[in-house]
Amino acid sequence: MTTIALPTSFAPSRSVADTALRGAARFWFVVAVAGQWMFAWYVAMAYGRPAISGHLAGWNQHGSHRYVPGDLVGNLAIGIHLLLAVIVSIGGPLQLIPGLRRFAPRFHRWNGRAYLIAVVLTSIAALYLVWVRGTVGDLPQHLGVTLDAVLILIFAVLAVRYAIARDLRTHRRWALRLFIAVNGVWFFRVGMMLWLVLNHGPAGFDPKTFTGPFLTIWSFGNYLLPLAILEVYLRTGDRSGPRGKLAMASGLAVATVAMGAGIVLATMVMWLPRIK
Repeated sequence: MTTIALPTSFAPSRSVADTALRGAARFWFVVAVAGQWMFAWYVAMAYGRPAISGHLAGWNQHGSHRYVPGDLVGNLAIGIHLLLAVIVSIGGPLQLIPGLRRFAPRFHRWNGRAYLIAVVLTSIAALYLVWVRGTVGDLPQHLGVTLDAVLILIFAVLAVRYAIARDLRTHRRWALRLFIAVNGVWFFRVGMMLWLVLNHGPAGFDPKTFTGPFLTIWSFGNYLLPLAILEVYLRTGDRSGPRGKLAMASGLAVATVAMGAGIVLATMVMWLPRIK
């Protein structure tokens, strides 16, 4: 009896898979940076201009209870939080550009120090605003913000620890985790806008009280989901073969397209119309 040899399935080479994975990561980074810089511009224009002109009440056109007359500490915390959000959104991505690290190491170090100080201060300000001054949302949402702030502080400490120890590979991984956690608020807005459009309006929450199961889940998911994707990406790069890397590259590309759609929607619906 003659045995017929069936063709084996396509087996991509390791170099092709590595190139695809790096390309997907760069695609995500470029889209994310564009969205974060757009958000930074919005914050600077919507909140920075009223602050410079001395018309702090203008902050309330873009969010409830941003400015409260007579609350010096609370208003200062808001101002610091918004200012640092701009600094973090602009300076953070610069820390992740390999060419900048190689050709401008001094800038990388000083920008990194400024970035770390900014993320620590903004996390402390966020905790004050949530638990002392008060903000929109309910207890589960406040717990989500709190966990994000705690993770930011932990990741910052670990990034510094491994930088001092000159373990740059581990340092960069904690820096990536820090970058993701710091941008939880940004992911929240981008993801929520995509959710609203896909569901043709509010679904799973009350827009008046800003409470509901979707907001409860997304208050944690806005940073835990990107962190989970990052961990899978890192482990795939370390341990997976060509097929696993191609699968990760494909999944990351899909996630980037979804994120890009959320960025465009947030820009057109939330950010640009509020800048006068």
